[in-house]
Amino acid sequence: MLKKPKTETSTRKIFLPKTVAEMLVDWKQGQDDTKEALGNEYMDFNLVMANSLGMPTEKSRITALFSELIEKNDLPKVVFHSLRHSSITYKLKLNGGDIKSVQGDSGHAQAQMVTDQYSHILDDDRRNNAALFEEAFYSGKGSEKVDTPAEVEADNDNKTVPSGVDPELLVKILGNPDMAALLTALAKSMN
Repeated sequence: MLKKPKTETSTRKIFLPKTVAEMLVDWKQGQDDTKEALGNEYMDFNLVMANSLGMPTEKSRITALFSELIEKNDLPKVVFHSLRHSSITYKLKLNGGDIKSVQGDSGHAQAQMVTDQYSHILDDDRRNNAALFEEAFYSGKGSEKVDTPAEVEADNDNKTVPSGVDPELLVKILGNPDMAALLTALAKSMN
């Protein structure tokens, strides 16, 4: 059933990675080719995810395809909506906890909704802030020095890491076998 989004903030502008945008352009071209081939038989509701005749994709079909992906790649059993939470979590970690930028993409009406739901993921950053504060104001008395992100990046000069990506976070993400498997499976399914 086609219906309006549940809140006004559900309709929003989001910023996609270039790779995802290019994939959507290719997807759209495939849809346009199908529309042309089927003519009036294609029911054009202007949907991104539609069945082969243009009709909305049923929730049960999405759930089934997602379950197949999980089983085929021996991934942790999660529901499709978990991808939304994972996206928000990774955005917060990758951007150093910029709540407002994540709120814009997630569609939460208030930034507090993001902080209430996801504040636990920023605990590592909060620990780092305390250590940096210790170093800056107390000359490191009482704690070991914690490298700043710039120092960590300098230590990893021999590794190729995209600009703006925290190397420690990248190692943590890829070091988790479940996350590495999930990311690999998602990348393969997009090709």
